[in-house]
Amino acid sequence: MERIFANQKLLIKALNHTRAGIIITDPNQEDNPIIYANQGFFEMTGYEPKEIIGHNCRFLQGENTDADEVAKLRNAIKKQQSVTVELLNYKKDGTPFWNNLSVDCLHMDDEDKSYFIGVQKDVSYRREVEESYERSLLEIKSLACPIVPLVKDIAVLPLIGEMNEERFSRIFDISTTQVVKLKMTTLIVDLSGLTTFNDLVLRDLIKLRDVLKLLGTELIISGVSAKIAAKAIALDGMLASDIRTANSVKSVLAELMD
Repeated sequence: MERIFANQKLLIKALNHTRAGIIITDPNQEDNPIIYANQGFFEMTGYEPKEIIGHNCRFLQGENTDADEVAKLRNAIKKQQSVTVELLNYKKDGTPFWNNLSVDCLHMDDEDKSYFIGVQKDVSYRREVEESYERSLLEIKSLACPIVPLVKDIAVLPLIGEMNEERFSRIFDISTTQVVKLKMTTLIVDLSGLTTFNDLVLRDLIKLRDVLKLLGTELIISGVSAKIAAKAIALDGMLASDIRTANSVKSVLAELMD
């Protein structure tokens, strides 16, 4: 008996030593209340034992907690299934934190009862890093297609560096969307920053021209150097006469604003 008691003390000490928040709930009672919580849970949430024991753990939820994730958790508990969710929860002082919550159903044969064990980890820092990465990707994508509104309904799209099919596909999608969103009647595509000019670039420009025409937007190509013009002629004159060209964005603006 003493050995069993010693083992229980060791177990409780071990649970309180871990940094993860651990709770046990009793679905046999009304509203499935918390009947045990370790020290890690109190430190993570800022609550005290008297404030949470006997209560359902939904007090951690708040305004921006994902309802779909909560429904997923509730459905698993109803079916007594294991589940892992990530919820935006709130500490006692209102501070939000991302909670990686794993719930498992434990059946006690001697009592013929089931309990739920919830293991919670504060993954706010990981989520912050992931969100920062996503923002960086969006910035990179926007730099890959930096449409710059100039005046009225005129915008410029400077193409810089080397162009490939994947990059142009992204530029095509973003630019056509932005043209509609910004209600542009004229889009100037500036080629002066391109390091290569080949039939792929020319073909894609014509494709962009045709789609913009359907949207009621005129495509004007600027930055057409002598080298690019010569290359276009060598490529069967694909810079057709119905595509307006200019030496620079400045000269296009001077003509349009005259």
